[in-house]
Amino acid sequence: MSEDSSRQRRGESSGDDNESFHGLFSPTEAERRAGVRGLRIEQEHLTPEQARRRYARRRQVLVSATIVFVIAFVVSASILGPRMGLFEVKDYHGDGNGKNVSIRVSQGDSNASVGQRLEQKGVIANSEKFVDVMEDKASNKFIQPGTFELQEHMSSESAMNSLIGSGSAKHYVAISQNQRKDETFDALAKGTGISVDEFKALDNDPGQFGVPDKFTSLEGFLHPGEYRFDADASAKDVVQEMVDKTKKDLKNAGVKGDDRIFHVVTVASILEFEGTPKDYKGVAGAIENRIDNPDGETQGFLQSDATVAYGLGKKTYQISDEQKQDASNGYNTFANKGLPQGPIGSPASNAIKAAAHPEKNDYYYWVTVNLDTGETKFAKTYDEHQKNVDEYDQWCSEHEGKCV
Repeated sequence: MSEDSSRQRRGESSGDDNESFHGLFSPTEAERRAGVRGLRIEQEHLTPEQARRRYARRRQVLVSATIVFVIAFVVSASILGPRMGLFEVKDYHGDGNGKNVSIRVSQGDSNASVGQRLEQKGVIANSEKFVDVMEDKASNKFIQPGTFELQEHMSSESAMNSLIGSGSAKHYVAISQNQRKDETFDALAKGTGISVDEFKALDNDPGQFGVPDKFTSLEGFLHPGEYRFDADASAKDVVQEMVDKTKKDLKNAGVKGDDRIFHVVTVASILEFEGTPKDYKGVAGAIENRIDNPDGETQGFLQSDATVAYGLGKKTYQISDEQKQDASNGYNTFANKGLPQGPIGSPASNAIKAAAHPEKNDYYYWVTVNLDTGETKFAKTYDEHQKNVDEYDQWCSEHEGKCV
């Protein structure tokens, strides 16, 4: 039997697709007699408007489902992402973004504690990654104590190389103005780990650093400022670097000769205690007037409370009459004419410049009338000066505890 005759027996019509479709699933005569009724297919007839509405509803359902899925995904990601570390930056790339960061490593710090410090400062992205890199690539090298200059956004490997590289460790020390030598030695010992006794021993022989013989100690030459000493620097290396900075300031100010150097450094050290930077030149001029006119009203006495306090080993604005009369204090400029026996601190560059090139004025007196603002008033005579002192006393009475 041919295929065409079989289809015809099932009621197929090659001329009508719809009839052919139904004929395809119609039972044969034999199947009808056996009770087989075949597949009943009903065709739904929709108008164009009904079809558009049905399409719009289906599209709306699809869009709504998509939105719900996206919202659910975002919410799930925001909750689970941080817990699973999906959004964490595991490491930066390269040697940094150019913004310097100082990192201090202390004796006994572990790689983990250093890594946490690096992450907190923004140097690396992840401390755990840093520890892994140290364990894998440090080649049995260790981070030495000291201060390191790194950058923000360094790769863990780049940060490691900076920390364990040869000569990378530095000892950071900050020496402030108005700081005396003993305070400076304490700060140096704390910052470098070198015994304070080693620094004090060097103080007994300032000449080994090129300091003129007129100076009996290193006072005046331990230049203030921020320092980053090599980790293997000796006490002598440290002191020499500081002295050299002061000698450079003197050279830049045109100061030559031992006597002149002694004069400028000593006056400069007094300026830092007796006034603010804007008044340094004015105070320096008044000091020179007193020294140059021993027959004047001040009779050659500097009368500086700061020098007396230094000789007493104190830091105070309150000097008693008895202390002012004690000529045995070599720094007592009330009882001894001229300069004290040496500097009372290590001056910075601006004070050295002011002492080397004082203002030409007619003043013999000065007093800071406001310790908060540093306002200083000058006078030519004692009577004028006394009015300024009264103003200072009034300020002290209104600001209890400030003038001690």
